[in-house]
Amino acid sequence: MRGLQRLVGLLIAGAAVGGAALLWWATSGSGDRYTERPHSRVVLGVWRVLYDNEAPSVRTLLAAVGLALLLAAAVAVIEQRILTRQRRSLDAVRLPLSPRAVMAATRGEYAGPVTVTVLIPAHDEERSIGGTIASLQAQSHPPERIIVVADNCTDGTIGIARAAGVEVFETVENDRKKAGGLNQVLKRMLAGQGDNDLVMIMDADTMLDDGFLEGVVRRMSDDRALMAVGGLFYGEEGFGLIGQFQRNEYTRYARELRRRRGKVFVLTGTASVFRPRALRAVASERGRSLPGVPGDVYDTLALTEDNELTLALKSLGALMISPADCTVVTEVMPTWRNLWTQRLRWQRGALENLGAYGLRPQTFRYWVQQLGIGYGVIALAGYIVLITLTVLASNGWVWFPFWLGVGAVFIVERLAGVWAGGWRARLLALTLFPELFYAMFLDVVYVKGIIDISLGRRAAWGHVVRAPAQPREDQSTELVR
Repeated sequence: MRGLQRLVGLLIAGAAVGGAALLWWATSGSGDRYTERPHSRVVLGVWRVLYDNEAPSVRTLLAAVGLALLLAAAVAVIEQRILTRQRRSLDAVRLPLSPRAVMAATRGEYAGPVTVTVLIPAHDEERSIGGTIASLQAQSHPPERIIVVADNCTDGTIGIARAAGVEVFETVENDRKKAGGLNQVLKRMLAGQGDNDLVMIMDADTMLDDGFLEGVVRRMSDDRALMAVGGLFYGEEGFGLIGQFQRNEYTRYARELRRRRGKVFVLTGTASVFRPRALRAVASERGRSLPGVPGDVYDTLALTEDNELTLALKSLGALMISPADCTVVTEVMPTWRNLWTQRLRWQRGALENLGAYGLRPQTFRYWVQQLGIGYGVIALAGYIVLITLTVLASNGWVWFPFWLGVGAVFIVERLAGVWAGGWRARLLALTLFPELFYAMFLDVVYVKGIIDISLGRRAAWGHVVRAPAQPREDQSTELVR
């Protein structure tokens, strides 16, 4: 398993490079001929560059578009077939959480009214824990229980939680961070939970929008096969340009999930709700069909425990959604250093999770996603290099109508993706190049993650103590629409 975890970076990088090379070969070998001799320039006095100022031929463009459409269609068809087979499966041994298996096992049973117990893992979160608890207590359907899982706290987190009237569970000799603390409390409480006694896990720096729990309870009441509900998150206000970059990114992610009709990529740690049946099934399969220690809900070796738990539930056939009316506001990283640490952990964790689960139907989409990111890194880097060479090789600025048209389409797509984020989001998307810089930053993080996991370097978890997130009423309203 460790060998596969190290090899996953090389596999993804090699496949991305191979895909780029194949597309280059296909388009450049299409039989096109120059109508005139290519132009020649010497760059920086040492590099002789040949270039053509004509737009690609229609044949070349159609070949590229056709290949992209075929790949996208193939991925969509395969993913749909995998989901359909899982939902219709009656194999309660291999897929104990598949909708048909769950419906068959619970037919004719009444598990009582839906209740919600919220677990809030917290390590030195005195600046945000009060606002998080208040957002829960102000819900239109408030939870029956709120438990702050205080993990090695040295500040006033415990006192603030108790003053707010909620329960506090203090971890005992926990050195496994968030996952270890949650495992301790879940082992004590899951045995007494019925199918409708939902367990919600949310970060201590997150605030729920009003109606979140009401929407969850309604869906869980209507569909007993539904095993988990994840929140759609958007970024808190503030922190200048770097904050707006992240808000734009989260808004696009929420839009993509809405277009997928709530099909889950990741059950985000910001706020997700689970049926006890699902968590117990994961714990019982640890060390067998799932990686981890038998009896643990969370794999304490996973760098991104939320992503790993999502893969675990999908591997057992669980039905999960992220509906548009379950929104939360979460923190944004205040500095580039903090953002680097967070995203490197996310990227490295995603790669390690793929290595741990290997090639199975439930991970197909995630492998394709990582390959797509790898190809995107190559494409963006190639675009930047070619633009730079064009500027250096030309005596003056040359306007190419074809590439201006491509750029206009790209801007429209970027603008549409953040429209729900308000005028600041739209203005940033319209300027284009700042977001290209942000994309390049994320690409560097991706490459660093590939290199680190391939070389077997130890990953760091990282923790940022932050002020409480502030919700944006206008944006939450837009997201629900």
